[in-house]
This record gives sequence, structure tokens and C-alpha cells, in this order.
Amino acid sequence: MSKLGNLGARLHRGEIGYDFVKNRKIWYGLSILITITAIVGLAVRGLNMGIEFQGGAVFTTPKNVSVSVSQAEEYAESASGHDAIVQELGDGSLRIQVAGIETDKANQIKNQLSDDLKVDSEQINAELVGPSWGEQIANKAWQGLGIFLILVVIYLAIAFEWRMALAAFVALIHDITITVGIYALVGFEVTPGTVIGLLTILGYSLYDTVVVFDSLKEQTKDLTKQTRWTYSDVANRSINSTLVRSINTTVVALLPVAGLLFIGGGVLGAGMLNDISLSLFVGLAAGAYSSIFIATPLVADLKEREPAMKALKKRVLAKRAQAAAKGETQVHGDDEAYADEPEDAAPAVVGPRNQPASRTRGRGRPSGKRR
Repeated sequence: MSKLGNLGARLHRGEIGYDFVKNRKIWYGLSILITITAIVGLAVRGLNMGIEFQGGAVFTTPKNVSVSVSQAEEYAESASGHDAIVQELGDGSLRIQVAGIETDKANQIKNQLSDDLKVDSEQINAELVGPSWGEQIANKAWQGLGIFLILVVIYLAIAFEWRMALAAFVALIHDITITVGIYALVGFEVTPGTVIGLLTILGYSLYDTVVVFDSLKEQTKDLTKQTRWTYSDVANRSINSTLVRSINTTVVALLPVAGLLFIGGGVLGAGMLNDISLSLFVGLAAGAYSSIFIATPLVADLKEREPAMKALKKRVLAKRAQAAAKGETQVHGDDEAYADEPEDAAPAVVGPRNQPASRTRGRGRPSGKRR
């Protein structure tokens, strides 16, 4: 077995583990700082909305135009009076995008570009996007996002409980805010591809969160019938038992996206790939982070406000203090210190288990051998 596989097995069995829930205030503070930075970037710089959302025109020149991209950009900005984006296509033609212009001005810009580029105006293809169509696309995108979030909350509330639904909703808003803020800070253009990428990463984020929640739900059955573990202990065990799985799925998903973003967009200059790859890259990373450091600790916080969980925590801490007073060394995870607990007690522990569970099984019971 590989080292990573062995680590995952030990995490799943509870032999080792990191206390994510105990340090939740650190993760909350870090997330608040990142979120505030994203919101400030969004408020100061705003989003660079693509032509599909604000309207404009796209001009495609014939092949092998004898001007550079930067020179064509200057010509387009001079003819339109607006910022222009110029991309060189694979066949040698240029794609000139000018946003925020009226459709009746497109012919004037086309004729000016024809003179500047020294090509026949009939050879320049013009595609017009009206601002009303762009506004309609933007509204549909927001409606789709809203419907998605509502359905997610309803599903989680039914499949798990409202606290988990609320925690998942907070994690999703966290991921959306960070991704949109990064777009504002780096100035990437927002296109329909960006919206597709955004909805995709929400699915990835929700998947990781549901995996942890499913483990947590399974391990907290009849939790109040024992006095070994608090809800936070079991929540921490759920994170640790699925940690390697979450890391593996996130890394495997990030590798091809990183190829699109850094190689396709950066090295090859395929600008259209940047629209979707940046949202995927940032969103996948933020989604993995929020599933581990935000959603589950938040569920533990909400759950331990219940009277039953408060009483359980009080009993657990009292029993640990009693065990410590008796001089027992393994207060938090010792099977011998809690030999009187029912066998179906929650199996979660925080920290290493120095004694295997098999040592206490059957203690005080007949072995079945006749003497």
C-alpha cells in the first residue's frame, strides 16, 4: 500500500487525525478575510462583462491580414471609441470584439476597419449582439443560479437536516463570492463560459460536502446514548475519514483545469479557454476548502447549540475529567476508560488510539471453552 493510501486508512480508522473543528475560528477568520478581499475587488474594479452580456459587435477579418494584434486593437479602438479585444485565430484571421456600441454604428466601424486594415469591407464579417439580448442572458444566468441554490437547500434539508442545508448554502455562497471576486481582481472577461464553469464548480463543492455529511449522519446515530464523544468529535472524525478522498478527487480535477488555464490560456494564447478554466480552477480549490474547513465545522457549531447536544457535551467532559482524576492516561480515546459504554456507541475519536478495540471486546464474557 502506498504512503498516501496507508495515511487514508489510518485516518479512516481514527488512529491519527487533525482537529479541524477545534481550530474552526482560524478557518472562519481566514475565509472572512478572503471573502472581504473578493468583495472589495468586486466593488472597486467590477466585472469585465463580455459582449454577450452588454452588447456590441464582433468583426472577423480575412486570413493573413498584414497587421499585428496590437495594431489591429489600436485601429478598432480608434474607430469605435471603445475598448477592443483582438485575438488571432488559428487560420491567421483576426477576431475583433468591441463591446458597448449601438448596432447602427457597426457599419461605420466596419468601413473604418476596412480602410485601416487595407481589406475589402465585404471580406470583414460582422456579428451584432444587442444589449437587450445580453441583458436577457444575464437574467437567465441569475435565475439558473437562484433555482440551483434553492433546490440544493431543499434537497439537503430533506436528505439530512436544515443545519446541514444551511451550512452547505453558506459554503456555496463562500465559493461563489471568492470566484467572482478573483474574476474582478484579475480582470478576466465574463462570458457564458464563465457561468457554465461557475455552475460546474458548485456541483463539485456540493459533492465533497455531501460526502462528509453522509459520513457524519451515519456516525451520529444514537449519539446521545453514550458518553464518549461529543458531536464535534464525531464531526472531526468524519472530516478526517474522508480527507484523503477529497484531496484525491480535487487534485485529479484540478490537473486538467490547470492545463487549460496555464498552458492553453497562458502559453498558447487561447483566450476563450480562460473564461471557463479560471472559474473552474478557483472554484474547485475554494469548494474543497469550504467542504473541509467551513461546512462541517459550522454544522458542529449549530448542532451543539441544541439542548440534547449541550447535555451530551457536559456529560462527556465530566466523564473525561473523572477519568483524568483517577489517573487514567488515555482520557480522550481509551476504550478501557469507557468499558461500560454500549458496543454501538459512536466509533469516532480525535487523536491516536493506542489500544486496539479488540482488547476490550468480550472482556468479562465467557470465552465459550468448557473447563
